[in-house]
Parts: sequence; C-alpha cells; structure tokens
Amino acid sequence: MSRILIAEDEQRIAAFVEKGLRANGFTTTVVGDGDAALATVITGDFELMVLDLGLPRRDGFAVLQAMRAARVSLPVIILTARDSVHDTVAGLEGGADDYMTKPFRFEELLARVRLRLKSTDRSPEVTVLRNGELSLDLRTRRARTSESTVDLTAREFALLELFLRHPGQVLSREQILSHVWGYDFDPGSNVVDVYVRTLRRKIGPDRIDTVRGMGYRLP
Repeated sequence: MSRILIAEDEQRIAAFVEKGLRANGFTTTVVGDGDAALATVITGDFELMVLDLGLPRRDGFAVLQAMRAARVSLPVIILTARDSVHDTVAGLEGGADDYMTKPFRFEELLARVRLRLKSTDRSPEVTVLRNGELSLDLRTRRARTSESTVDLTAREFALLELFLRHPGQVLSREQILSHVWGYDFDPGSNVVDVYVRTLRRKIGPDRIDTVRGMGYRLP
C-alpha cells in the first residue's frame, strides 16, 4: 500500500484529496505548511508527494528545492492555483514530476498519481476491472457485458470505475460527486442520478442498485 504525503494549507482541498486517495487504497499524511512538509518528507517513508505551492512558512518551490538538495527523490505532483507558464516551467525544472492547476477533478489527479507510482509498484498492473459478467477495460475505456461492448463518456467511465473498485459498498451521492465531478461541484445537483440512469441503460438496469436514502451500490 503506497504512502502519500499531502502538503496543502487549504483544509477543504486537503480533506478532499485525502478522502479520495484513501478510498482508492492509499495511506495518507496531511501537513499544512512548508516547514512541516519538508521535515515530514525527509524523515518519513513515502512513495509520492502532492505539493501545493502557496504554503505558509516555506512555499512549495522552497520545499521542492530543499528536498532535491537533500536527495529525496520520491515523485512530486504540484497541485496549485498558479497557472502561469512561468510557474509551471519553474516547478518542473525545479524537480517536480507533474504539475496540476486548481480547480481540478479528482479522477485526473488519481490517474496522475497512479502513473507516477507505476514504475515503483511491484504489484501487477490491473487493466481490467470485473464484477460477474460486467467488465471495464481501463486502457480502452470500454465496458463489456455478456451481450455487448459498450462505449462510455469520460464521466460514465469514471462513475463505473468507482463502482467496480468498491463492489457491494453503498456510495452516497456526495461521495460520487466528489470523486467524479470534483470538490467544487454543487452538492445539490441531481447530476449523479442522471448519470446513473444513463449508465444503467448502457450496462443493464439491474447492475446498479438504489439504496433508498443512502445512495447507490454495485451488487
């Protein structure tokens, strides 16, 4: 199980990232300032770091520079509101492995985390998720049932992947929203129900259960 350090001073975003990573099997530690980030990453045993640039006490650039000077070589994904070309280039040339700007979708961050961990992951890469006669190919982004092959939109793919990674678990609308649509999406929206109906039409009406008052579940 990979351990990830999240260096983010905005509590809402830190909690959102931590919750999503934990739901996907990662162990996480959260720190809220640059001094704590540097001390923790140097003394801890982590496989990856998600780093905000706008940290108090010591900004993300300084943390990254000190890490690399101390020969801490774990992958770093910068996650920041700074979207200028200058900052992007400075981050990548300063030793970051990837650069993402806010606002962001968790599904994209998760894909980038998995990509950066791939070279150090000793477990076989999972490319197909299965549940009975239903399967999802993570490379082609297509689903298969006993009757047909199904093309999916990006959101339908992310939604079905979430269900297949948590079979039998009731997922609330809020959990689905945060994972598939992102932390800044309107929690009062009915978009989850709309997409579940669309997905049912494509893969079969009996493959996703409605749990009244709680959410949805892949049986």
